[in-house]
Amino acid sequence: MEKTLVVMAAGMGSRFGGLKQIEPVGPNGEFIIDYSVYDAKRAGFTKVVFVIKKEIEEIFKETIGKRVENKIKVAYAFQEIEDIPSKKYLAEKRTKPWGTVQAVLCTKDYVDGDFAVINADDFYGYDTFVKASKFLDEEKDDHVYASITFPYIKTASLFGSVKRAVCFVHDGIISELVESKITTKDGYALAEPLSGEEVFSISLEQEVSMNVFAFKHTFYQYLEEAFREYFSHDDEYILANEALLPDVIEKNIKNENIILRNITTNSSWFGVTYKEDLEGLKKSIEELIEKGEYPNNLWE
Repeated sequence: MEKTLVVMAAGMGSRFGGLKQIEPVGPNGEFIIDYSVYDAKRAGFTKVVFVIKKEIEEIFKETIGKRVENKIKVAYAFQEIEDIPSKKYLAEKRTKPWGTVQAVLCTKDYVDGDFAVINADDFYGYDTFVKASKFLDEEKDDHVYASITFPYIKTASLFGSVKRAVCFVHDGIISELVESKITTKDGYALAEPLSGEEVFSISLEQEVSMNVFAFKHTFYQYLEEAFREYFSHDDEYILANEALLPDVIEKNIKNENIILRNITTNSSWFGVTYKEDLEGLKKSIEELIEKGEYPNNLWE
């Protein structure tokens, strides 16, 4: 069976002001996704599934697809507003997809084994993919998954607050993920749970999830259950919220259906939450190239 990388690339990046996924960041026009696919391939992944929207299919395939399709097996899954299990009439009232649960769920027909999930617009670094790949190779229990986490300070932006899932870890196992808006303070950070619960402080070294997960194929059953449950809520709730991966994971941790291991990566994380982050990202990639961690022309 293939060891697959699922890349969630359907978002349009409203705070960034455009399609972040196709913003060149490398010296030869490479995108963030190029570096993720490059790292995943050399870490042992054999297939990549891009989750995109139909409206960006042509430009996506003409840019990213054209560069990587002769380097690794590629498939495309489409995350569409109309593709929902019930209450089809709500699609007319929705302007963006239904969240990361739907994004991963729509890849089910393209993944025949274990897989990892990442965001398209985050630069995770080689060690992140090595650790995800190693976990999938070594873990034999089909209901044990992993989150490849970063210390919060490595994921903070200089230009404003960020949304992260705060991970509470005991003996290498994550017991709780709290999706939060996090703001850096002097020597610590404040996490404001998106659920509306009480604000709490975290250390700058607190592990946070950046949507890098390593899953067994069994995870699809929990996604299907969660997506159906999401649409069992009243219309107002559905339209105001998204079905998010950390929520599904946390529920099944508490129900003792799964175990989520915490694996902290040594990589540095780079991302573009705000447009002002872009120049810093480009400079960081230049420095990695100068150190010899990446070739100047990635797909040469």
